Amino acid sequence: MARSPISPGADAEATPPREGLGRLFLRFLRFGFLAWGGPVAQIAMIRRELVEEERWLSSGRFNRVLAVYQALPGPEAHELCVHFGMLARGRAGGLLAGLGFMLPGFVLMFALSWFYVSFGIESPLYRSVFAGLQAAVLALIVRAIHRIGAHALHDRWLWAIALVAFVCALLGLPFVLTLGLAGATYLLVSRRLLLPAAMLLVVTAAVLAVTVVAEDVELPFGEPVTSDVVGDDVRVRAGEGELLVSGLRAGLLTFGGAYTAIPVLQHDAVTDHGWMTNRQFLDGVALSGTLPAPLIIFSTFVGYVAGTPLGAVAITIGVFLPAFAFTLLGHRYLEWLVERRPVHAFLDGVTAGVVGLIAASAVLLAPVAISSPIGIIVFTAALGVIYVWTARSAIAIVMVGSGLLSLTLIWVADLFP
Repeated sequence: MARSPISPGADAEATPPREGLGRLFLRFLRFGFLAWGGPVAQIAMIRRELVEEERWLSSGRFNRVLAVYQALPGPEAHELCVHFGMLARGRAGGLLAGLGFMLPGFVLMFALSWFYVSFGIESPLYRSVFAGLQAAVLALIVRAIHRIGAHALHDRWLWAIALVAFVCALLGLPFVLTLGLAGATYLLVSRRLLLPAAMLLVVTAAVLAVTVVAEDVELPFGEPVTSDVVGDDVRVRAGEGELLVSGLRAGLLTFGGAYTAIPVLQHDAVTDHGWMTNRQFLDGVALSGTLPAPLIIFSTFVGYVAGTPLGAVAITIGVFLPAFAFTLLGHRYLEWLVERRPVHAFLDGVTAGVVGLIAASAVLLAPVAISSPIGIIVFTAALGVIYVWTARSAIAIVMVGSGLLSLTLIWVADLFP
């Protein structure tokens, strides 16, 4: 049996079975078909069957493994599946478990992307439903900002870092630079080097102000110069290599959950390269919220609409490759690294920066998502339900319900103009 990369010999009373590779793949394929409700519900499902019922790991050890993945980029539920597969059958088992978990969502999103590009959604029926889905997506992003921020922004320094990152994102500064500055600033704070940390923030803010005044920077609130007709080709077609790199960047920057991939891919696909419009981007995120899959599977849609079917495969590989690599190649060493206190501080700063990036994405997407009174009504209703209802099926039901509510409101408005 493959030995665990975490403290071999510990928790000997909990031992994963040595399943055949085919059976292991089918087990995690079933998990993939049942992966409704976002990462919290997905992790709870995995924990219930593999930890509480079948005792692949002890509860304490599972918590330690989960903590490592929460500190690293990537979808935690998918990374857990890779880890459990590796426990049972080594790297081959980890690869098959990860593929099994992501395959249902990928196939469904690929099929929906094909339908979207081939037939469009410009009929009044489709457009009315998607208007509600877009408003619900904005509600999900706002809720994610609150949820992640409540845990990540626990002092004034982190709030300041998030605010500066928010402004940087609106001005279109590179994500890697923004997050690197965020991590470095809080690392200085953790070392009690408050004056250098404050100077770093002040200098960054000053550079931003000078950039706006001197160059008359236009904030990217509008649509890129592309065709806004869904069935038509966008004017800027992405190559498979570009999409692979964009996916890798998103996969390496998804700290705190898949919502953090939204600003990265939105910046690449809409603001920077103009591969698609904000409306198309929101459509893809909306579709992913209705599927049994990690939310980050919307990257498949981005690749298909921005490029080709091969582009959809390329960006999906890029997004999920880090999640496979962390476990299959270096989980033991990454766990050791994450235990180092300076790394904790740097990651705390990066997470605060990510909160600012997500908030900026919400601002950029809001004019498209809630461009009408009906959109505002659906957004408000969806946000209220998400805050008070925490069932595992809540997200999928809210998405479908928002589409139906939008359709109903538009129908009523047409009846009584």
